[in-house]
Amino acid sequence: MPEIFLKNISKKFGRVTAVDHLNLQIMNNSFLTLLGPSGCGKTTILRMIAGLETPTEGVITIGNKVVFDSDQGINLPPDKRNVGFLFQNYALWPHMTVYQNIAFGLENLKWSRKEIKDKVNALLAMLRIEQLRNRYPSELSGGQQQRVAIARTLAPGPTVLFLDEPLSNLDAKLRMEMRTELKRLHRETDATFVYVTHDQQEAMTLSTMVCILDKGQLQQYAPPLSMYNSPANVFVAGFLGNPAINLIEGHLSENGMISFGEVKARFEAFDAVTLGEQDVTVGIRPEYIRIGKEGDLEARVCSTLPSGMETTVKLAVRGMPLTAVVFGDVDFPVDAKVKLSFHKTVVLFDTVSRKNIARGSLTLLHS
Repeated sequence: MPEIFLKNISKKFGRVTAVDHLNLQIMNNSFLTLLGPSGCGKTTILRMIAGLETPTEGVITIGNKVVFDSDQGINLPPDKRNVGFLFQNYALWPHMTVYQNIAFGLENLKWSRKEIKDKVNALLAMLRIEQLRNRYPSELSGGQQQRVAIARTLAPGPTVLFLDEPLSNLDAKLRMEMRTELKRLHRETDATFVYVTHDQQEAMTLSTMVCILDKGQLQQYAPPLSMYNSPANVFVAGFLGNPAINLIEGHLSENGMISFGEVKARFEAFDAVTLGEQDVTVGIRPEYIRIGKEGDLEARVCSTLPSGMETTVKLAVRGMPLTAVVFGDVDFPVDAKVKLSFHKTVVLFDTVSRKNIARGSLTLLHS
């Protein structure tokens, strides 16, 4: 399977810069998700790699083949890049059966009748839709249409598969099922998947690598759990996670003491790092706030959102709002008094640069 290299790739639409000098290496057989808010450039990047959009400048290499080079005037069309594309709109032929939809592209490639039959039957089995072979798209559910569209895209055997928000039209239950299927397909096809979404849960659950973007610029490129636990900056920290991370403005003293409002705490970095006196933003994930009858500080419950598996609790701590997650079938009455403490990891960000400067533990001090 080919590696994909993007070197100094930019794309401008008039005065608007959609992608700004992006450098990216997509490894063999990876499941890369391009993640970010609407308008961050993720679909434009996908389309440029696939050959559906022409970059303003830069170089794109798929395997050992340069498919785009602005300086040398190279720009191979999509059909010369050996890639498959799965859109948000399934675009199945309404007058063709499931079998015919999958076989259509192979017929255009002049495959023999036996090769087409063997390939389509294998894909029907892989996608678990053998019983649908003679149905028409109008007779299929959204999830079934999605599987047919995936089979049709996989039929020519592309080495790279591009998926542009393919699950956005499905309901929550079907999205979960299709995430499982996509992960299985990635393992079984041995292809490189490049996936576009603004749904951070999809990025976390599907990806081997996540590329998070904002305003056309790369913010972080890392495995999803690594990015979740050690976000490169405040934007990444706030974009990943639901409920969102708690971001608390404070001041760090040279002795490792942090004060935020009336609350004081001691910070101990996990790694050797030199930190001077400065303003900091403390990032603490909601699941790392422990609440109960014992703890370091008293808090008041403002609201709760129980879901059965977990409960999201909004707290007020001396005028400071915090969000905690408690796992299990629990609930708290509004205005109840509880105790809280921080456990596991907190992240320090420089308030000015907004960049990650340290990870460590934070011990709240009784006062």
